[in-house]
This record gives sequence, C-alpha cells and structure tokens, in this order.
Amino acid sequence: MKAVIPAAGLGTRFLPATKSMPKELLPVLNKPVIQYVVEEALEPEGVDEVVIINSKEKPQIEAYFSVDGGFESMLRERGKDSEADAVHQAGSLPVSFVYQNEAKGLGHAVLCARDAVPSDEPFFVLLGDYFVPDRKMCVNMAEVSRAHGGASVIAVAPVPADQVSRYGIVGGECVGCLPGCDASGEEEGAVWRVTGMVEKPAPEDAPSHLFIVGRYLLSPRVMEFLATQGPGAGGEIQLTDAMVRLLEKEEMYALVVDPSEGCDTGTPAAWAATNARVALADPASRAAFVEALGPRAAKSLA
Repeated sequence: MKAVIPAAGLGTRFLPATKSMPKELLPVLNKPVIQYVVEEALEPEGVDEVVIINSKEKPQIEAYFSVDGGFESMLRERGKDSEADAVHQAGSLPVSFVYQNEAKGLGHAVLCARDAVPSDEPFFVLLGDYFVPDRKMCVNMAEVSRAHGGASVIAVAPVPADQVSRYGIVGGECVGCLPGCDASGEEEGAVWRVTGMVEKPAPEDAPSHLFIVGRYLLSPRVMEFLATQGPGAGGEIQLTDAMVRLLEKEEMYALVVDPSEGCDTGTPAAWAATNARVALADPASRAAFVEALGPRAAKSLA
C-alpha cells in the first residue's frame, strides 16, 4: 500500500523564507515537517512506500530524502555518529517522487500520483502541513476500513456550529466506534457512515458539525473520477468533488478524531506554536527550551 503526500505548493504564507527553502523542510526542532508526515504515513501495517508529489522548483526535498555517504562519513570522522545515524535514517526512508507541473488543486496533485499507486489497492493521502506525533490516526483509519470491507475512510473532527461555513462538512450517521471505546455522535472515536459532503454550508444547512481533517484512506477508484473531474471551487480540481462521485458508487466511512492530536504547521504562527508544543512535550528538550525562553516564561511554565 502507498501513501501520498502533496508537497508541490509554493509556501507563499512563509515568504520570504520559502524563496530558497521549501516550507516542507522548515524544522520542528531538528527534523523537517515533512519527515514527521512521512514517518506517520509509514506507521499503518502494509504501507511500504510514500509518494511525495513535488515541484521541479523544489529539488531540496528530493535531496533531503537521499543518502549522502560523503556527508555521513564526514560526520563520523568528526565523532558525530548519532548525527550521522539520523541523517542516514532520513535518507533511507522508502520515499519516491512524482511531479505536479501546474498548481491545479489538491485533486490534481493526487492524480499526479496515479501511475505510482497500484490500481487495485487503497492508498492514504496525508496533507503535508499537519502531522500527528503519536502516528495513530492513520492506523485507526486502517482499522475502520478493515472492519467495513476495505471501504474508504476519512478523518473528521467537530467544529463549532458558527464555524461550519469555513469547512467541508460531512453528512451521515454514527454506526459504531473504535474497539475499546464507547463514543457516539460527534465524540472522538465514533465511526460514521458518510452519505454526503457539503462545502462551506450555512449553519442551518450543515448536515453535521464534522469537517475533514486532512487524512484520507481512499479506494483506488477515486483516481478514475479525478481523471475526469472538472474544476470546482477556486477553479481548481478538488479532491472532495471526486470523493462525492465515489460515494455514489461505494460506501465511505469517517472516523471522528480530536484535531488537537495533530500539529498544524500551515502558517508561521501555527508552525511556531508547534515548535513550542513539541519542545515542551519532549523530555530531552523541555528544560533547555524553557530556559531559553527566559525567567518570566519559565516561571509561567513551571
């Protein structure tokens, strides 16, 4: 099974920094965002490769996921074996690349991976500016899919009623929950059978308060619909539009998750907050991070 990560965007929210560095390589502590996403994508049983949809303008990403024996040797000669091991591990991850030459939307980006994804296997799609540190979200989604005959599964999360007009909202009914929990309705762990999706509905028209988080486990048939999908919102080929067509032919389920399980890096403020969050959660970095913030911040975090 493959996992697909779209990474061809320009990262305009991070300009001017992203003029010379892809936003996917911005670090959270000492590891770039995209490596966290790749490692998360490889966590579910059966995922053997990650396909990154890249731009020809961002060769740095491909270089990062390549073994550099000369650099590793230099580090070892200087006694930096642990650093060399980390560099080698990143370069050895099972990652391949396809390219999106024009920015035509998320649906078009996923379609660019069509030849890299087996036509008879489901595949994951993970948006590259959000990662889940414990790597369990996709694992749980795969479990839901197996329990429902290999059906497509999307991750969804509740949003306040007055904010539904900002998101794509799913409709359906709760049909169970993850093993070991007793969730129902829009609680974390609940499983819904999806009957529809509405893009940015008015609050009174919203079929639920559940929006798509950015983790998908999709039937290979969605590629057929993407290949014939016309432009939608914003004049772009939307993955959601193809999923609506898929839903007419196949069952689809949604797993309710807690969005705070993940770390958002999509804006400079969110990226900075994620660095702080990860630093505070890591016993190896917490003390040094708090000290670096200065005495006032250290006192508030004590």
